[in-house]
Amino acid sequence: MKAAQVTGAMLVAGTTSDAGKSVVTAGICRWLARKGVRVAPFKAQNMSLNSYVTAGGAEIGRAQAMQAQAAGLEPVADMNPVLLKPGSDRRSQVVLMGEPVADVDAMEYGALKDLLRSTALESLRRLRDQYDVVICEGAGSPAEINLRRGDIANMGLARAAGLPVVVVGDIDRGGVFAAFYGTVALLDAADQSHVSGFVVNKFRGARELLEPGLDMLRELTGRPVYGVLPWLDGLWMDVEDSLALDSRRVVTGRPVGRQTLRVAVVRLPRISNFTDLDALSAEPGVVVRFVTDPVELDDADLVVLPGSRATVEDLAWLRRTGLADALLARRGPVLGICGGFQMLGREIVDEVESRAGRVDGLGLLPVRVEFAAGKRLGRPVGQAYGEPVSAYEIHHGVATVEGGEPFLDGCRAGDVWGTTWHGALENDAFRRAFLADVADRAGRAFVPAPDTDFARLREDRLDALGDLIEANLDTDALLRVLRDGPAPVPYLPPGAPSA
Repeated sequence: MKAAQVTGAMLVAGTTSDAGKSVVTAGICRWLARKGVRVAPFKAQNMSLNSYVTAGGAEIGRAQAMQAQAAGLEPVADMNPVLLKPGSDRRSQVVLMGEPVADVDAMEYGALKDLLRSTALESLRRLRDQYDVVICEGAGSPAEINLRRGDIANMGLARAAGLPVVVVGDIDRGGVFAAFYGTVALLDAADQSHVSGFVVNKFRGARELLEPGLDMLRELTGRPVYGVLPWLDGLWMDVEDSLALDSRRVVTGRPVGRQTLRVAVVRLPRISNFTDLDALSAEPGVVVRFVTDPVELDDADLVVLPGSRATVEDLAWLRRTGLADALLARRGPVLGICGGFQMLGREIVDEVESRAGRVDGLGLLPVRVEFAAGKRLGRPVGQAYGEPVSAYEIHHGVATVEGGEPFLDGCRAGDVWGTTWHGALENDAFRRAFLADVADRAGRAFVPAPDTDFARLREDRLDALGDLIEANLDTDALLRVLRDGPAPVPYLPPGAPSA
């Protein structure tokens, strides 16, 4: 079967969060795109604090923007029609077709689910009309039976759109066979009928030791294992969940100069858009670590305060943990991005996000921030260190700069920089100039590599994902699933009550 002749759609689900749904979806998109298939990614509902702004000014999940790049497309709002951005354990901002429409708790969310479901299905219909294939990504696990009735991202979507489902499991966590079997057995009969097979992800070791388990899983479930994806370092990119930071390993090449540059990123409780730091991690000789303890700032050449979905609450956390005092006592470079920039200012007035009113900032930058009801979404361009910079911005806080030197729509005062712009560090020439300045101020014999091309690195990683899919999965079987849709499969007891 020729891939270029295939049409259809499938849902890539996972046994857990961070099982690998995002990267498998991206890998399938890249593999199909290289075969000449017009393919698009889709995620009906995403809960993530890592987001991106499309050329049309819509806010979507950062993972869907990465998947669009894998497919060779400019991302659009239809690829992620519903984005939930948690601001606390109980409340989330609802972003619908790229625009914020409500801030709700779990009970209030129920009143919106009909609108969200119909919007998601209409987005999927438009994508299927425009492209040969749509690869949909699920959310969390399809076996979250407490959430099934209102589900629009997993089996609810599969049932409504007639999608076959491939379930990805992370074997590195252990218990993958139980997770596969249990995922299916907890679904009702109608949901089970959509589950076509499995993909084992993040495998290390001898494949022959795994084979008996794969055979038994086929016999127990009546569903094939489409392949086993080996563990491959360095493929993390645009992850959705900050939980992934716990297992994220930053691999950096040898420094060009005599010393490395040590970067400490404060891991805020509601950290957002931590993908801003990926470009630093890609630089040879730059060592990036995420920290929560004040002592971890002591030997850092650069401290980064990243974005936050809850600026005032995370600022209070800085003060409770002693990190605020450590920042105030610091004599060395500090960079604040978006929410982190807001915390570095003199004053925050927030009647929108936290409703805390006036709050003192850290006072390291001559800036006053006032939160507006509307969210600013844009793709700004500018210049710093004499180099062009393109970026994107997503914020309610409006900064009024009252001194210092201009810096990417923010400012700089001494060794402290602040900007609302995300993605600025992905601009190679600017990043090199900034790091050279940081190294000079920190007294480090670090020299930025002259040839790091972050855009090329991203493309190389996406190609590696496509290679991983092509080399390790039964791609002919995946093409049949796309073409034919759900096939007859056995029912696994006990099953859930009908949804």
